[in-house]
Amino acid sequence: TETEKLADSFGVSLEDMKGGLKPNYVKYKQMILAYLRADQGIGGKVPKTKLAKLLYLADFAWFYKHLESMSGLAYRKIQYGPVPDSYFRAIDELFEEGSINLDCTTKDGAFLISLTRSSVKNNLSELNAAEKKLIKDISIKWKDKRTQKIVKFTHDQLPYQICEDNEIIPYGLITQED
Repeated sequence: TETEKLADSFGVSLEDMKGGLKPNYVKYKQMILAYLRADQGIGGKVPKTKLAKLLYLADFAWFYKHLESMSGLAYRKIQYGPVPDSYFRAIDELFEEGSINLDCTTKDGAFLISLTRSSVKNNLSELNAAEKKLIKDISIKWKDKRTQKIVKFTHDQLPYQICEDNEIIPYGLITQED
């Protein structure tokens, strides 16, 4: 349909548009780069699953404080935790653009993501100073934690707990979290 084509041209899912959110796909990609610039992982490499959870924490923490999402993307409850439909597309595009590396050298076959040298050219103009600070603070908090610990943390949060599998997680649920 025309609506699906329009959503795709903006880099968002039809669910994002239906949810009444104002998705900012470019900003979401900049959030990914901001986390990677925070040197989140060992040698600047972050497991793909951990990065997805860090992005969720930033979006939902921002909503908790400001009653609006940082990226405007809708997060879906999937087996490995909350993630927007466009996360995997964003990672693929950043890789194809030469902004990130994908490395699959771990024992469990997990992908590690890192910045490329050329990614310093990518600006983060969609993110304001407070958003960058929140990303940095979350990055510092979770830097030395294993991926499984952050997955468990996001799975134990109320929004993930009360939603059905594959359901879009309403941001407003995070305001009920202690």
